[in-house]
Amino acid sequence: MKNTKALRNLRTRTCAAGLLMLGATSVNADNWQDASGLMGALGIDPNEKSFMKDNNLKLGGWLETSVSVNANSTHNGFNGPVTFQDRDSQFQLNQLNFYLQKAVNVSGDSFDWGGRFDFMFGSDAIFTQAYGNGAYNPFTGNAQPRGNWDLHLSGDQNYGIALPNAYAEFNLPIGNGLDVKAGHFYTPLGYEVVTSPDNFFVSKPYTMQYGEPFTHTGAYGTYAFNSNWSGMAGAVTGSSTGGWDGNFDRNLGTWSFLGGGTWTSDDTGTSLNLTTTLGPQSDNNNSLWGIYSLVGKHNFTDKLHFIIQHDHGFAEKVQTANGFYANNGWGEGARQNAEWYGINSYLIYDATDKLSAGLRAEWFRDNNGYRVNGAGRCAAGLNSSVATGTAYNTGGSQCNGWMNGANGNFNSPTPGTNYYGLTAGLNYKATKWLSLRPNMRLDYSDEKVFGVNADGQGNNRTQFLFTADAVVTF
Repeated sequence: MKNTKALRNLRTRTCAAGLLMLGATSVNADNWQDASGLMGALGIDPNEKSFMKDNNLKLGGWLETSVSVNANSTHNGFNGPVTFQDRDSQFQLNQLNFYLQKAVNVSGDSFDWGGRFDFMFGSDAIFTQAYGNGAYNPFTGNAQPRGNWDLHLSGDQNYGIALPNAYAEFNLPIGNGLDVKAGHFYTPLGYEVVTSPDNFFVSKPYTMQYGEPFTHTGAYGTYAFNSNWSGMAGAVTGSSTGGWDGNFDRNLGTWSFLGGGTWTSDDTGTSLNLTTTLGPQSDNNNSLWGIYSLVGKHNFTDKLHFIIQHDHGFAEKVQTANGFYANNGWGEGARQNAEWYGINSYLIYDATDKLSAGLRAEWFRDNNGYRVNGAGRCAAGLNSSVATGTAYNTGGSQCNGWMNGANGNFNSPTPGTNYYGLTAGLNYKATKWLSLRPNMRLDYSDEKVFGVNADGQGNNRTQFLFTADAVVTF
């Protein structure tokens, strides 16, 4: 209780400080609109210090806060299986992120070294933490200990801390220069990312939420053969899910392949990227786990941009919802070879230098009922020390009733089904360091996964959300 109260006070102080800083810009900085970040607008940018420049260091970050309004009349406070902006009618401090980076000069001329470390506080942290293991073993269904990298540093189901980047980087002067990262890092797979300033839309697609890893622990190298072709290859470890969201103290004897390649046209207006992971699930389970993600981009004009993405993932011999119903319960008979796949397409138009409009259409198929099962925040917050599905540090929260109710995730898991989403949104850059992103989102599923009551019973196949956020880069 004391911990939760302290976190609430911290969120309040953070928002208040942000508002004071925003209000101070017009008074203390003549060039506040042209500054690349808030610190520059305030005239206190540490990156302008000679020490930072001489050592090629950069201190940066951002603050994202959002609110979503759910048009469904019946729900338990969650926006169905939608994650990140997942709470109805509540302001969320999604990401307060700071990073320190020493970038490397990639070339064939000389050796260089650097790295990056990120600290994130906010409601998005729970989705970005390195679980190492899921709360339940995917093969046996038994509770298992999770990793200790950043999973329980602080917080509850709503607000916590994540350390998504902690890696060293090296330029090896081989050919055109081989860029190597080693440590803990965001996945290079897919199109949309966790870091909020780097996405067009405020809300996330199902493929990114449920179909892909968020982070890895391991190492990989990237090499540009020429201006058209580049490739990457490496190995990742530390999890019971084929190197997905791995950390430093679980399943370190199991390594999975991480690699891919990118083709870019001569005019850089068209590109195609293929990235994949593949390997055994864990130290005690050689069943395979893998995915490939194919992303194509094309600029029809300087203002009109098109992106299309296709993901296809699989996991052998795992406990699935379809297996649960076929077996009349969890256990050996509930194991199946699970698949999940989908297609996302984007059309973005830059109306001015400050204002862009976009559409996103998506289809995601959780074929065996393995990847999507209720509110993502509840599943991410499970305590591995118990087998009852109690969410950690969440006494009296909506999660506990939903997880353990007669119609909850464990007693009545969501079977394999289709998920569809259509999102329309704007991206307005008020200044170089302040972006506003309102969007409207319509979701549909073949199963009643929306409008869930406190006992876990879904009432709707559709859901309409209005979400808006503000992103301030430092």
